[in-house]
Amino acid sequence: MKFPRVLAMVLAGGEGKRLHPLTAERSKPAVPFAGRYRVVDFVLSNLVNSGIQAIYLLVQYKSQSLIEHVDRAWVFSPILPDQFVTVVPAQMREGPEWYQGTADAVYQNLNLIERHAPELVAVFGADHIYRMDIRQMVDFHKQSGAHATVAAIPFPVAQASHFGVIETEGAGRITGFQEKPTDPRPMPGNPKQALCSMGNYLFDRDVLVNALKEARERGDSDFGHHVLPNLLHSHRLFAYNFRENLVPGVREYEEASYFRDIGSLDAYFAANQDLLGNEPRFNLFNPRWPIYSSAYQGPGLRVLQGDLGQSLIGAGTLVKGGRIRKSVIRQEAVIGDGAELDECVIMDHCVIREGTRLRRVIVDQSNVLDPGTTIGFDPEADRRDYHVTEGGITVVPQGRNGRPSESYFQP
Repeated sequence: MKFPRVLAMVLAGGEGKRLHPLTAERSKPAVPFAGRYRVVDFVLSNLVNSGIQAIYLLVQYKSQSLIEHVDRAWVFSPILPDQFVTVVPAQMREGPEWYQGTADAVYQNLNLIERHAPELVAVFGADHIYRMDIRQMVDFHKQSGAHATVAAIPFPVAQASHFGVIETEGAGRITGFQEKPTDPRPMPGNPKQALCSMGNYLFDRDVLVNALKEARERGDSDFGHHVLPNLLHSHRLFAYNFRENLVPGVREYEEASYFRDIGSLDAYFAANQDLLGNEPRFNLFNPRWPIYSSAYQGPGLRVLQGDLGQSLIGAGTLVKGGRIRKSVIRQEAVIGDGAELDECVIMDHCVIREGTRLRRVIVDQSNVLDPGTTIGFDPEADRRDYHVTEGGITVVPQGRNGRPSESYFQP
């Protein structure tokens, strides 16, 4: 079967309120993740690895950090006109409004779909951590004769009330939707699990264009709440089970069909922890399905001394000494001698001075912690100065120090 011409519209305007203060200065897709990535890199890598390389990235909320990252990391050759990642802020072609919802964001850019003339349009979110071969979803869409296909993942019924739940019959034909139901309906033949939407959709082009125009006339603005339920009465909608997606290079010890919605600080912290250890749940090293990001041009990691274990440390970082356990440290950080870090996320350009003790702490970028600072051992004291989550993670907001001065990198 010939692979159809696919255009991707990636919804990357998320505010990410539950990730505050990490989203105080950036959108959710721009939040740093692991040693060198941004959250948006995962959906873009999945698309590119799947051969879908015509991508419009629709941005809105505090988008400058995201725009700069995409400009640095996602530039294809200009001599290949059908290969691009282009950032698209709200163009206000229909009036003075910003994007009013997921469907409205795509509606305001129908001119781009008409210009590209694809057979299929992939409308994907930009705020999840996962690997997916989208070609397999495209094959399912074509073979089932679907007009629209929703990527879905089974979750235990007890957890499904946090998601949009899909009701299906037979070979995945969608018969109904439940939006964050208190009593989710289980999957056919599997009473313990419910099928939940991942927020990733495939549409036949004309079906999508007509549905968005009709939604605009009704004043509807969202795919999950409005467009898809209305299409259900007149078109063939199918659910693609993400558990059946096979990505090359995934190891046996990894969690099968790893997918995380990092919508909360506790979920974000847990996903970073999933990368660590001898057999991580999600191994970032997969040459057969790489996650792409910016090509950092600085030096490599430098370790003078220290006790390091089960940690991920980014390029340009200097470890002068101390003890580091189950932590993610990003680029161009400095860890002072005698510092102790247990289950921490340290972002770019941070300086953790001598004798600092941190336990289950996220330190956002450009912070300098004074010698002897202690965070994560007294929740009440931490709440006076920082944000502490329900799960007990302390978050230090983004600093104002920029990159560390050269003096910090001296032994």
